[in-house]
Amino acid sequence: QVQLVESGGGLVQPGGSLRLSCAASGSISSFYAMGWYRQAPGKQREVVAGITWGITNYADSVKGRFTISRENAKNTVALQMNSLKPEDTAVYYCHADTLVPRHKYWGQGTQVTVSA
Repeated sequence: QVQLVESGGGLVQPGGSLRLSCAASGSISSFYAMGWYRQAPGKQREVVAGITWGITNYADSVKGRFTISRENAKNTVALQMNSLKPEDTAVYYCHADTLVPRHKYWGQGTQVTVSA
């Protein structure tokens, strides 16, 4: 059974920084993709950033402010968030994808609140 455990959320002032981490454990030894989504109140879950086959991608709204990184040997993925804005407030979810079987695993979510 694969489990994703997130950490690093919290309350930060506008312009501040947070670092989210996600560790995958279980029977799957590698994932072809890992990344982060977020869901704000009343909105649909949206892609924030991901690494697929080693290639990074970002939502336009976070380009230049967020950086995603992955440690393959540890099956961990991190999201460094700088210059945070109130509109970044959301629950952030880590995901990890396998090919065989084809499945997208999710973490439990971690709250990020950007407020003065």
